[in-house]
Amino acid sequence: MRQLKTKNFALLATLSLVMASCQNDDNSNGTPVNKDIDFTSHSSIPPFVFPMAGFEDMQISTLITSADQLSQSPTFVYGAQPDGAGLMKNPSGEGYILISNHEILQAVSRVYLDKTFKPVKGEYIVDGVGGMTRLCSATLAVPEIHGFGPIFLTAGESGEESMVHGIDPMGLTNDRSRTDRVLPALGKASMENAVPLPKEAYQGKTVILIGEDQSYATSHASAGQLIMYMSNTVGDLSNGKLYALKRTDGNQVETAMTLNNTYNVSFVEIPNAKNLTGAVINTTVNNLGAIRFSRVEDVDYRKGGGSNSREVYFTATGQATSNAPVDGYTMWGRVYRLKMDANNPLAGTLEVVAEGDSTPGTGLINPDNLCVTENFVYIQEDGDSYYAAAQHDSYIWQYNIATKQNKPWLNMNHKRTDAAWNSLYNQTGEMRFGSWEFGAMIDISDVIGVPDTFMVNVHPHTWQKDAFLNADGSGRSTNKEGGQTVIIRNVQR
Repeated sequence: MRQLKTKNFALLATLSLVMASCQNDDNSNGTPVNKDIDFTSHSSIPPFVFPMAGFEDMQISTLITSADQLSQSPTFVYGAQPDGAGLMKNPSGEGYILISNHEILQAVSRVYLDKTFKPVKGEYIVDGVGGMTRLCSATLAVPEIHGFGPIFLTAGESGEESMVHGIDPMGLTNDRSRTDRVLPALGKASMENAVPLPKEAYQGKTVILIGEDQSYATSHASAGQLIMYMSNTVGDLSNGKLYALKRTDGNQVETAMTLNNTYNVSFVEIPNAKNLTGAVINTTVNNLGAIRFSRVEDVDYRKGGGSNSREVYFTATGQATSNAPVDGYTMWGRVYRLKMDANNPLAGTLEVVAEGDSTPGTGLINPDNLCVTENFVYIQEDGDSYYAAAQHDSYIWQYNIATKQNKPWLNMNHKRTDAAWNSLYNQTGEMRFGSWEFGAMIDISDVIGVPDTFMVNVHPHTWQKDAFLNADGSGRSTNKEGGQTVIIRNVQR
């Protein structure tokens, strides 16, 4: 990977420190710190989401969609399936920069927003050639939080030989087709996200947790894994070791773990992982006795500092055969909590904190992305598994860490009985529950200086137009879906 420019590192770190120093200046009456921000929707497309009962005080606006024309780049198309994302202050001037994966395009876009938070320019820093595989969730690592960066860690998810890319968020658009920005030391697997823990979690180390989005199959007996990369040098992404999570008693069966029970776990080393194929890693972790999860997708850590930085949540999205469970694996999905030992990153405890198997079709359905705050876990569903028993569209759930209550928080606005709406946003005529899904949800409060403000990506798969074709310019995809990113305020943290 090309070295990131030192000037950009220093400037971004300085801007971020200045930004962070302002966060305690919020007036007692709730007036936002940053009065320049204007949340007026500049898009003609309404938000595709709405709040659930009990959360009506949330304010939702559209930030950007595939149909929007930006003033400084009128030919730019914000591509299909915006998934993993990161937001940062613009190190070269005022305003902000949004970095977004576009999963099906295998691409990463960069959108510039002015100081009012209006999108004004867009371009691609990774295209379908450079991305090589589907790019799902992602993490923007920055020095003030993670101790290194800025670097956009975006995980490839097109089979067991996929890798994590390390992308300079300020990189040249001429580099968008480069294929040499992958990080072999982080392993090879069908990966969803690579999440570095904050620098305070383990002083002097780089610890990155990676979810493997893989179902069980006879050709992939290890199923999905929670993988950890660790180096004893901050910011070293090349010389560390790779590990997989296992129970200390050696039990590999996912459903042998049940709600509200605690299990001792450890991370076991995958020797020489940097030089192994994904196929060999798959066999190796199974022989090492790692837990066989059904599709580990997203990973996030609890905010608030201190020991919270070592409290990690991750999803197992689930799998089925002919709408029936696969023995030993969650079907409707689970959320796990890993509490890592304060002195030893290789040790900890694991528990199931939320699951959908006990409420098939009415409760949790295929959790995918996660956003963890100090007090809540926001669980985003990917309901496009189309289980016959599913009785609701993709939700975002709000799990209260203290009370263990899990409530539906956000829903998709399909409007199936509105013919005019469907002619605009449902060209495929799909009416099944869960035909749209959520991408990343990230807390942008500290970046923009407005408390309790989050960004959520939406995949409205049925919204399809020829105008959305080949958004990244690579010609690698025939997908013509639209995508949307919304801003949600008054979010409990």
